[in-house]
Amino acid sequence: MKFQIEDITVYFPYDNIYPEQYQYMLELKRALDAKGHCLLEMPTGTGKTIALLSLITSYRLSKPSNPIKLLYCTRTVHEMEKTLAELKLLYNYQLGEFGPGARMLAIGLSSRKNLCVNPNVVSGENRDSVDAGCRKLTASWVRAISVENPNVPMCPFFENYDAADKAGTSTLPAGVYTLQELRLYGKEKGWCPYFLARHMVQQANVVVYSYQYLLDPKVAGIISKEMERECVVVFDEAHNIDNVCIEALSVSVRKQTLEGATRNLSRMSQEIERLKDTDAGRLRAEYSRLVEGLAQRLPAQDVWLANPALPDDIMKEAVPGNIRKAEHFLSVLRRFVQYLKGRLETDNVEKEGPVAFVASINTQVGIDQKMLKFCYDRLHSLMSTLEITDTDEFLHIQTVCDLATLVGTYSRGFSIIIEPFDERMPHIPDPVLQLTCHDASLAIKPVFERFQSVVITSGTLSPIDLYPRLLNFNPVVSRSFKMSLTRDCICPMVLTRGSDQLPVSTKYDLRSDPGVEKNYGKLLLEMVSVVPDGVVCFFVSYSYMDGIVNSWHESGILKDIMQHKLVFIETQDVVETTLALDNYRRACDSGRGAVFFSVARGKVAEGIDFDRHYGRLVIMFGVPFQYTLSRTLLARLEYLRETFQIKEGDFLTFDALRQAAQCVGRVIRSKADYGMMIFADKRYSRHDKRSKLPGWILSHLRDAHLNLSTDMAVYIAKEFLRKMAQPYDKNGALGKRTLLSQEDLENMITVPDGEMLL
Repeated sequence: MKFQIEDITVYFPYDNIYPEQYQYMLELKRALDAKGHCLLEMPTGTGKTIALLSLITSYRLSKPSNPIKLLYCTRTVHEMEKTLAELKLLYNYQLGEFGPGARMLAIGLSSRKNLCVNPNVVSGENRDSVDAGCRKLTASWVRAISVENPNVPMCPFFENYDAADKAGTSTLPAGVYTLQELRLYGKEKGWCPYFLARHMVQQANVVVYSYQYLLDPKVAGIISKEMERECVVVFDEAHNIDNVCIEALSVSVRKQTLEGATRNLSRMSQEIERLKDTDAGRLRAEYSRLVEGLAQRLPAQDVWLANPALPDDIMKEAVPGNIRKAEHFLSVLRRFVQYLKGRLETDNVEKEGPVAFVASINTQVGIDQKMLKFCYDRLHSLMSTLEITDTDEFLHIQTVCDLATLVGTYSRGFSIIIEPFDERMPHIPDPVLQLTCHDASLAIKPVFERFQSVVITSGTLSPIDLYPRLLNFNPVVSRSFKMSLTRDCICPMVLTRGSDQLPVSTKYDLRSDPGVEKNYGKLLLEMVSVVPDGVVCFFVSYSYMDGIVNSWHESGILKDIMQHKLVFIETQDVVETTLALDNYRRACDSGRGAVFFSVARGKVAEGIDFDRHYGRLVIMFGVPFQYTLSRTLLARLEYLRETFQIKEGDFLTFDALRQAAQCVGRVIRSKADYGMMIFADKRYSRHDKRSKLPGWILSHLRDAHLNLSTDMAVYIAKEFLRKMAQPYDKNGALGKRTLLSQEDLENMITVPDGEMLL
């Protein structure tokens, strides 16, 4: 369908549109017109992605004089492929309606591991080994040697791409390319899809990639620094964006890291000695380049991860004299590694700020802040000079230099925390030094400053007013949408006690109470006997899940549950979990029914959908608070209180409830779907906890469903399932319009608060 939103003609590839999709587009257009940032919370299963893509691509078509580019960030490769599939459908529709003028280039960009087509390289066991395998075949010095010695292996795909690039023919025709299609195109042409995609990022109208390509300075410095200001950046499923920002600027160093760094330094020392004998001119050339400054243009295949912190202006400064010579720099790194080893040999927990830490390094080993700040880039330069290709072997020294540069650059927003052991296992010595970032705004600030519009969107952004404070920005639009439904297909319940009227909770003092474990088991047993198909259970942690499953096994409850449905469990192993999920789906497909045990902060809680018969009920056992004795968390809470006036309790509750909402939201993925959500913990009945759930869940949570015991919840479940078994009228026989046609949109009046009247 085709319709107008003010001066924009929107091309939407379906015959009908949901009212909330239309409202979403209105708010999004307001933000684009204002060239500002926005926060939009949209219920899951309401077509958020296609609404976003339709509006932004139509905006581009309506304003050819001011073309905007879309950078769409997803969290997983699976979400990236889903987004590109939606975009392909939209693109074909726009071509049919608008004609050749709608042509665009849209690509997905991912790591070499996901794009490489050279069988010898892509067989590497992890991303780092694939990257190193690629560098061994494509580095400029390896290719230079192969000209004289044809026995030196090279990558034919890269050579063909490079030849086409030099001839100016290495382009992608217009279209939407998923990762799979990029690989196929690369094989067909004999070109490297990874370097082709990297090259085409500048020309593409839409780029879909991972958060890290914009938020992690080490990756963003290579991929995204050339992007123009007119880009619109979208962070989809962005409820955890503050945690992603913090992880991008945090570093952990253990004893194994420092031992590995020492080995790396010994090998670099040998390489320098060898180079002095064979090609001393290379070291002299590097020295004179460092006098002028660090900024240097390397071929794309030689580029290593960018600096984790340095602003561009520092890149033009001369490197401090005392680390310009390669052997002097290695001597500084040896002293720094020795200092860190000494700090790890402690029996007490230590915590200090970056300023005190840098002062201590200067006093004890004579390394000042400026030397620390340049460590990362000086190492990068040295590795290029030494022509080191097996970069995966040098990850330890990279981590140490990463730590040095961050601590030398930032004086606030960070803490250094040294712990001699994990306090959950105090008998196992495992010293760790963590440079932990507390301020999410540090990583995202360059994104807000560089691009004219940043859209942060998810199904779970409640309470929405906390995000501008956490990320330190002013949105021009901040809006939460409700779900328009023809029937009440979502049934949230708060269960506070078992059938024996004893309260249930995962509070620390009640957690291991046999009565609570028994009541949780009885709740699940009763539910699997009345709910068809799939049931998903989320626990607050792996250890709690292990404990409660053991307890149910000993008491025979687990055996009774398995009389009704098969049981599958998420583990910390990705392959095992994937296998369990596949078998869970097969059990649901065959009509046998199944239960999936999962963890609220695990792998399944984020990107996996349990739509239709794969999830008719989801039970959230407890409130998924973070481990509140974690010292990194306590340091962050202290920083949030002092800097942003966010109270500890408010942040912890907000964080736990967004996680709970994310878990239960897995069960409803479209309006034709239906499902129940049980929040099984007495704390959910408190208003201060419950009010932080998204509006689209709260609007279906009736007062009668707020303080339930197990038998009441079973009765409500039976009634709900009976009602849902009736034929579904998607057009809304009750007078509730949830599908709008083109004609409806033309006859519609929008009232001032953004609501629509038909």
